[in-house]
Amino acid sequence: MAGINLEALEDVPWERLESALAHRPPQEMRRELRRLALKGGAATEEDCYPLFDCFAFGTGRVASVQTAALPFVVALAGDPDMTGVRATLAELLACASEAAAEADPDLVDAGWYGAWRAQRPGVLALLSDPLPEVRREALPLAEDVGVLLERWHAETDPTVRLPLLLTLGSAAADAVEDGLVDRVRAVVAEALRTDSPVMRVAAVHAWARFEPGTAVRELDALVEVLSDVAVRPQFEEIWYVPGVEGGAFTREAVLSWTASLFDGVPSTALAFVVRLIGAARRNGDALLCRAALDEGWRLLVVRPSVASVLLPLAGALLAEPDDGVRYRAAHLMAVLGSRAAPYADQLAALLDDAGEAEFLEGTVGDHARWALTRIGDGRALPGLVERLYAPYKAQYSRAYVMGDPRLPEVEEVLMPLRAHAETLLPAVRKILREDARGGPLTCGFLKVLKAWGPAALPALPEVVTLLDDARYSLHAVDALVAMGPAAASAEPAVRGCTVLDSPGNLRRVAWAVWRLGGDRDAALRLIGEAVRTGEAPLYGPVGLLGDFGPAAAGYAGRVRQVMEHGDGWPRLQAAVALWSITGETEPSASVLEEHLHPVADDGAAYGHFREALRALARFGTVSAAARTTLRRVRDTDRRLSHRRDYRAFLQDEETRAAIDEVLHLP
Repeated sequence: MAGINLEALEDVPWERLESALAHRPPQEMRRELRRLALKGGAATEEDCYPLFDCFAFGTGRVASVQTAALPFVVALAGDPDMTGVRATLAELLACASEAAAEADPDLVDAGWYGAWRAQRPGVLALLSDPLPEVRREALPLAEDVGVLLERWHAETDPTVRLPLLLTLGSAAADAVEDGLVDRVRAVVAEALRTDSPVMRVAAVHAWARFEPGTAVRELDALVEVLSDVAVRPQFEEIWYVPGVEGGAFTREAVLSWTASLFDGVPSTALAFVVRLIGAARRNGDALLCRAALDEGWRLLVVRPSVASVLLPLAGALLAEPDDGVRYRAAHLMAVLGSRAAPYADQLAALLDDAGEAEFLEGTVGDHARWALTRIGDGRALPGLVERLYAPYKAQYSRAYVMGDPRLPEVEEVLMPLRAHAETLLPAVRKILREDARGGPLTCGFLKVLKAWGPAALPALPEVVTLLDDARYSLHAVDALVAMGPAAASAEPAVRGCTVLDSPGNLRRVAWAVWRLGGDRDAALRLIGEAVRTGEAPLYGPVGLLGDFGPAAAGYAGRVRQVMEHGDGWPRLQAAVALWSITGETEPSASVLEEHLHPVADDGAAYGHFREALRALARFGTVSAAARTTLRRVRDTDRRLSHRRDYRAFLQDEETRAAIDEVLHLP
């Protein structure tokens, strides 16, 4: 049994204490402390997990039950017999200290600070504990730079010295005394000059925490160490971070962390990536090449200018023997679209490449095929639809990953291929015939047919058969309307289609019936009256009403009211509808131009920017001020998207094309 006083534990009036979570009553804290103490030396890290739950970190509170438990946790953490849990308990104490520091003082139990002061000797003793893992987890418990500097000069274990050096850097960033910062600077400078290679990288990280320009200055040293194949195993021996499970960091993880030191200096960040890729190719270091490509991707997804440097590198890497390198290179080609056209032959040679990357989706061939479709190369077309559908066969969805690189959605591949609809439609129609009802891609394929418009007309029979299924009927209606007047034969079927019993659905069906040659006046009355009586915030189907043009003149006043009093999307829709009804550019254009300035000023508030651009293109005119704003947006070196995956490239291309269209207006 551990050396805590069980009688004292029982004497605490736990039932009168308060816990941060109702489903973790105070008595549970007593039970877990007692259980841990009774297990003694047999206790393991897993035995501490319920105790973490009782402390309820993340709630923003420090309750009285935590104050009562504190001396018992400190005693257990300092008990040499509790070998299997002492480091974990030191971590728990660090979490408790951080929680109290970050919480609103009104939400911290009044007795906490006094209890912590009383336990201070036991807490600080953990910094000099015989076990290095305990000393390491206790580093966040050091109260100031002076304590950390004392530990630095006493510490000899590299698995503690490295995180201690990083902690010193963070502490120096928060220090107010110049003398203490100077002392830390001397320590990290000495480590950078004389310590082991991995410690030199850690010294750069530590220094950069209080002098951010350090990494740029030490770029050569970082590249030298990270690209040294012989040094790679040393990272996994000593690069520990307190509170991080899973052991020491790999070189590749440290590389990613190091790349973040160049945030704000994109030219140096790019040089870092390029030099590492070059070293990896010279040394045959596939792991380094993969990691450097990942960092190159993260630059590329934010800054378009990086493409001119990374594209030829990726082109050369398509021939690398490592599957993971080829995979990443092919994906990079795919997201760059037409810019990858010079490498079409190399990509075509990879169509049957079954190489994969661990934890990522698809094969090298899949990404090469997508790249060719983005280029517009017909070699991607044979078997394209079947290959895209293959992962969904006999299951509802493909294996899916949230990280990048990853494959796009099926509709994102096919929608831009309207010029090849004649070639691709037979396969799409076959799938719709055989697996439409309940099929995982039915709605996706209907979106594709909508995007292909009149070119999708041969698929009319397959689409019509879905009108009696409420799961797909509205998507089917949109596809039929997009096919144009030639789809008029579907009008009776659309009129009788099955939709969920909602006024909005019924109005949309009426609109579609009109678009396919049915009763315009009936649809106009239904939709117009819905707008006339619609209430904030949506105000009814204003966008549909605009499609009727001058015929909706009787509702122009109401549309103007929505534009003047609405917000966001309804206001934008009303502006477009008013122009469509009256033919007058103002005040609609001014409303649309409101959506342009936030993107130019903020760089992230995209909102309805693309929709406003498309509408301005329809208007056929744009103000001088809007032109100036759009040139600013166009000339910026950032992806015009809030996404940070492959969708950023697709949206950026779409947005820039729309900007160019507006800027070319007379």
